[in-house]
Amino acid sequence: MATNTYTPRLLTRYRGDITAKMMESFKFKNRMAVPRVDKIVINMGVGEGLQDIKILERAMEELGAITGQKPIMRRAKKAISNFKVREGGPVGCKVTLRRVRMYEFMDRLINVALPRIRDFRGVSSDSFDKAGNFTMGLTEQGIFPEIDYDRITRAQGMDITFVIKNAKTIDQARELLRAFGMPFEIKEKG
Repeated sequence: MATNTYTPRLLTRYRGDITAKMMESFKFKNRMAVPRVDKIVINMGVGEGLQDIKILERAMEELGAITGQKPIMRRAKKAISNFKVREGGPVGCKVTLRRVRMYEFMDRLINVALPRIRDFRGVSSDSFDKAGNFTMGLTEQGIFPEIDYDRITRAQGMDITFVIKNAKTIDQARELLRAFGMPFEIKEKG
């Protein structure tokens, strides 16, 4: 039985530099009290999947290529007649990343994909919920290098949620993501 000794770059940085800086700045006495990213959930809502299942299948292929993990199909929980949605109809796809794949995805998102956005000024630093989780939206999947831009039939947006454990305040969660290199927008005074 072969053991996998590969450690992602961001995980190595978290265990070394980030944990020490967070302990010092927030006065944590124990390394286990330092906030950490528990999982990343990527969700694609594909409303057109109701009329044409091929659009949803293509979105699932692209999300699988981006994350390296097979997405699950999400189905409608309720029927909504105004949107022609039936209960149990396909409405999107979702992937939950943990451990090695999570850190690899975060590295590619922060260092490769986000800088490819045209006129990028940073992600909003106000997108935290009360528990300290951070959610951001992307308008198209073409910014990821795994997607061949010429083969995209339609632009498909996605929501990316960073679930953060042990963050007592939003400032702790924001500082954790900033230490990983998340490019938060700079608010202008005035």
